[in-house]
Amino acid sequence: MQSSLTPFRVAVIGGGPAGLMAAQTLAQGGAQVDVYDAMPSVGRKFLLAGRGGMNITHAEPYADFVTRYGKGAAPLRPMLDAFGPQDVRDWVHGLGVDTFVGTSGRVFPTDMKAAPLLRAWLHRLRESGVRFHMRHRWLGWRDDALVLDTPDGELLVRADAVVLALGGGSWARLGSDGAWVPLLAARGVGVAPLAPANCGFDVDWSEHFSSRHAGEPLTTVAIISTGADGREFRKQGQFVVTQGGVEGSLIYALSAALRDQITANGSATIHLDLLPDLSPQRVVDEVTRPRGARSMASHLQSRLGIKGVKAGLLRECLGKEQYADEDQLAQAIKRLPVRLLRPRPIDEAISSAGGVRWDALEGTMLKSAPGVFVAGEMVDWEAPTGGYLLTACLAGGQAAGRDGLAWLERG
Repeated sequence: MQSSLTPFRVAVIGGGPAGLMAAQTLAQGGAQVDVYDAMPSVGRKFLLAGRGGMNITHAEPYADFVTRYGKGAAPLRPMLDAFGPQDVRDWVHGLGVDTFVGTSGRVFPTDMKAAPLLRAWLHRLRESGVRFHMRHRWLGWRDDALVLDTPDGELLVRADAVVLALGGGSWARLGSDGAWVPLLAARGVGVAPLAPANCGFDVDWSEHFSSRHAGEPLTTVAIISTGADGREFRKQGQFVVTQGGVEGSLIYALSAALRDQITANGSATIHLDLLPDLSPQRVVDEVTRPRGARSMASHLQSRLGIKGVKAGLLRECLGKEQYADEDQLAQAIKRLPVRLLRPRPIDEAISSAGGVRWDALEGTMLKSAPGVFVAGEMVDWEAPTGGYLLTACLAGGQAAGRDGLAWLERG
């Protein structure tokens, strides 16, 4: 049993939100915490995510909030119950940063920036005694010691407990490269393969279409797709046509189901409603209205405002006979099929799915490695954008810190 006069020493591997929250929780519990990260500074993905406005959580009703984690909702629930969306806001306010709720329900710092929040957090952590060691890459274990590659050579670190918070497999240049997967597999830890989440997809566009419309947004459109339960659903929003496919918020929101369909079937077909605010009958009426000598393209632009990338999509996805048939054309405007071939590579994805399987864990501790806890995107859950990712990372970091303290106290 360790003397109560000597604090437990805990090593946290990974300086993202999950690792930093674990460090905060451990330090508050009296542990001496050392954070090791392979990058020159901590929170790099956190800062990048904040470039377009730092979305910290979501203000929708909690019962709805929890469902956004899909299959991971049940195992994540205890963590989110302990540190949910309102707790995230209270924590941010405690760092001296005010927040507001946007029209979509997303919660942001009032200045929309990530850097001031991270600076205040790191200052608080250093004040509590947390020590940071940068450019220290974890290479695994040697006997009971952690092996770290540092600018000064190999370093062996012995700690009373370890929290691993190394992220998933997206954005390798910011530190989340999935290099930990074989290290844990070698210790007998069950790991689900990492896969892209919140990602774009490849489409076999023609060169004619992509050369004219790549980069153009579809700002008012709905996608009709099939869920895991086999039932159709639709979701309205916006996305962008790329040189070789599609990406953007509406695509990301559906990416988990689409990725799984492609895995199961080899491809996935979505249907686009190009005019979601108009009824099918209204579209039929306008398409079939006499157009005189005008071309169909001119007629669609005049009567329905279809032009640019929407007009291009109709030409791209329909054969000549379908396009010339007014009934088929009207149906396609409300339900245009687009075949998705594959997700974009994981390193382009906003986040990743897969990771340490829940059945490999007891709480947040690895069953095959007592005293080693995992948090954040290393674990097999995923979430859409909108503050859900960050909230679960923070909740998981706190849970790992609490579990670590409880395990240490039990001796």
